[in-house]
This record gives sequence, structure tokens and C-alpha cells, in this order.
Amino acid sequence: MVKPRVIIADTDISYILSMQHKFIEACFEKIELEVISEPSYYEKLFGSSEKSDVQNGSPQKADVLIVSEELYDVSIHRHDIETVFVMMEQDGGGQSGNPDIIPIFKYTNIESIFNLIIGRCSRLIDGSDATCKTTKVILVCSASGGVGKTTIALGISACLNAESKRVLYLNAERLQSFQMALFNTSPITSSEVYAKLVDASEDVYLEIRHFIRNEGFYYIPPFKAALMSLEIPYSVYGDIIVSAKRTQEYDYIVVDVDTVFDEEKTRLLDIADKVIIVTKQSKMSAYATKILIANINEANSDKYMYVCNDFMESDTNYLISPDIINKFTISYYIRHLSCYEQLMAGDFAREKDMQQVSFLLL
Repeated sequence: MVKPRVIIADTDISYILSMQHKFIEACFEKIELEVISEPSYYEKLFGSSEKSDVQNGSPQKADVLIVSEELYDVSIHRHDIETVFVMMEQDGGGQSGNPDIIPIFKYTNIESIFNLIIGRCSRLIDGSDATCKTTKVILVCSASGGVGKTTIALGISACLNAESKRVLYLNAERLQSFQMALFNTSPITSSEVYAKLVDASEDVYLEIRHFIRNEGFYYIPPFKAALMSLEIPYSVYGDIIVSAKRTQEYDYIVVDVDTVFDEEKTRLLDIADKVIIVTKQSKMSAYATKILIANINEANSDKYMYVCNDFMESDTNYLISPDIINKFTISYYIRHLSCYEQLMAGDFAREKDMQQVSFLLL
């Protein structure tokens, strides 16, 4: 079987070595990997000069080309290349205006870039060895309310389900309202369930599993009242996550948490394999996110991913202001949805921006 040909081209040696290492680590013996750092050799293979191979009747054939913005030229499309990723110096929110390329913000962390490439090229490249084949806990949080955190969490759940992943959505807010985006809004009424949650055992997930519902992805139904009113400790959410992960019944557990920052939140941050911090481009949201990450250890590690929701190009983007920049980097911008309140959770799986964010997790 012919292996997919993957070419990485960039004059930045240190950067290209990190990318090369990630592909070797994850896809060793599954792809034919070529790395190009010399502009003259790149020009010979792909350029428009008289010395180039394409001028001499030898167009290149490749499955994936990942090329820096510096080296990219439209002449590349004269070659037989199935997918072209261009590493951009400026973050354009995943948009380029050119339908022939897929833009990548170069200074997103390497793991996120790799996951995006694998997600978009899963038909060509098997990157299954890149991650441990165990249940992954994805925590979705924010520093302030009103940023669309629950929309993102439900959207990710729907998109991962559309990629044939088995997903459990858990809303871990003290006062739940997520059910408005689902068809079945009714809460759990069984007194037996609440009795088990008050004093949760280490197998609490197994004790409540038969109440789980499915609307494409699986989810634990809403509670009939706030945790405080039910005298259930907030720690029960962490207990459910750990218990569910132990069963290995799911590929992903997507946990949607509120904005409270306390000891219980830090426990959930520790449990999570990946944390998505959702923000908006407004001054208040950008500043609140800056304050939040100042209180999180290793907030700039590969474990954390930052997503700007409800992005509008016509509005000021305070996330790139001098006061915020370099504190954290936005991995993806999700554009404003004019009628999102009328959408159900399953509808989010058809939104391209939501799909793109979920690709970063695959």
C-alpha cells in the first residue's frame, strides 16, 4: 500500500523541527514525510522559474503540503496536491478568502496544529497513535458569562459525535439551563438518583447510568433544582467524571462548567485532559480571561486551548491589544451566528467553525 506523501516546507529550522518531531512521533511508518527548509530546493520542486521541476515537465504529486506563508505561491496549485495548509504569520480566525488552501495560524501550539491537520486529512493519514486510546475529558470553561460557553460545549459534543466518536456531555453548572438546546428538557425526577448523588460512591456513574439520554451524543439530564437546594455537594461532578472515565465507555467526556473559580474548579481542571477556555473579543471578556489564566498553573501549556466565540470582524478585537497579546493565543475564532438561539444542539454539527474546533481535539 502506498503511503501518503506529506511535505512540510518552512525556512524556520527550529519551528520545522518541532513539526517534524510531532509527525514522526504520531505517524511513524504510516507516511512518507519530507521536510524542506531551503528556498532554492523548494523553488526547484514547486516554483515557476526555468529551473523548477514543473517547468521541466515533472509536476509534483503529494497528499498533504504544509507550507509557510513566506514560501506559498499560487503556482503550487499546478501540481497534484490534494490538501494545502498555509502557515500564516497573522491569525485570521481560520479564514483566508482562498478556497484552495486551509490557513493555520503558525503560532498556535504544535499539538493543536497537528490535530487540525489530522482531523482534516483523516481519510489520508492515520494519526491514531498520536493520542492514548482512552477516554479524554474535555473541560469547557470561561472567565465571564455570556460568551457562549455552553453553545461551544454542546457544539463540540455534536461535532465529535458526527465524527463517529462516542461522547458523553456533562453540564457541571450549579444552576443548569443547557436543556433549552435539547429536545427533551425534562429533569431527573427520581428521588433514588438524588439520594445516590448526595453521598456519591466511587462508582457513582454506574449507579446513574440508566438515566442517561441520547440526542446524537449522550448526556446526563438536568437536575430538578440547583445543587444547593438538593443538598448535593459540587464535588459530585468530579466523582461522576472519574467514575465514567474509568468505564472507558466513551471516547470523549465533554464537561461544561460555570464561571466560578474555586477549589472544586481547580479539581476539574486537574481531571481534564484538555481545557477549552472560551472568550469573546470584547474588552471586558478579554481582560477577564487574562485574569483567569493568571490564576491557572501552566495555562499556556498544550493542555489549554483558547477559543473566541461570536467573533465579528467589524467590532474591535481586544484579544490582540498590547495589554492582552502574549498572555494567551486564540486557537480559533468562531464567527457570529445571527440566530443561534433558535438552533438545537445537533444543528451545531453543521457549522463549519464548530467543526474546525472539534478537529483540533481529534
